[in-house]
Amino acid sequence: MSMLHAPTYRWTVEEYEELGRAGFFQGDKRVELFNGEIIAMSPIGFRHATAVRLLNNFFAERARHRFEVDPQNPFVLDNLSEPQPDLTLLDPAVSKARRHPRPADLFLVIEVSDSTVPYDREDKGPAYARNGVCEYWLLNLDACVLEVYREPSPNGYGQTQSFGPDETAAPQAFPDLVIRVGDFLP
Repeated sequence: MSMLHAPTYRWTVEEYEELGRAGFFQGDKRVELFNGEIIAMSPIGFRHATAVRLLNNFFAERARHRFEVDPQNPFVLDNLSEPQPDLTLLDPAVSKARRHPRPADLFLVIEVSDSTVPYDREDKGPAYARNGVCEYWLLNLDACVLEVYREPSPNGYGQTQSFGPDETAAPQAFPDLVIRVGDFLP
């Protein structure tokens, strides 16, 4: 049997977390579980880190107990996926839940992308929509645009908009939090 056609093992969230507790991912290994596969994450470059820091600061200063800002932490998307987006805005009640957040706990998921645009747009975006993530933003550093995805369904997001550096956008759940896209493009 060719290796290309050989069956592969799909990890569950429970098994993935067990590997973590057992110390399997020690050292500098940055990984996430997505669709049952353990994905090696790209190193964080200067532009990416700066954009995440700016977004984190902006939202943290305006949270006012309405939401929590969760940078680069996991949430359970489904039984086979525990992604670690760059930033999430989540329901404050999740901190008392003693578990990772689920899609119903999230107001907004943001991925900052330079080298991973296809993965973030074509793999993560549809999976987020299928699992009910209500709003997904992709800050595309290479194209200098913010892609906003809303109205999730099993077939993807029903509404997609793209905003350039001089345009503004706001999360659907918090329309008072207007950002100018260019302010977050290092």
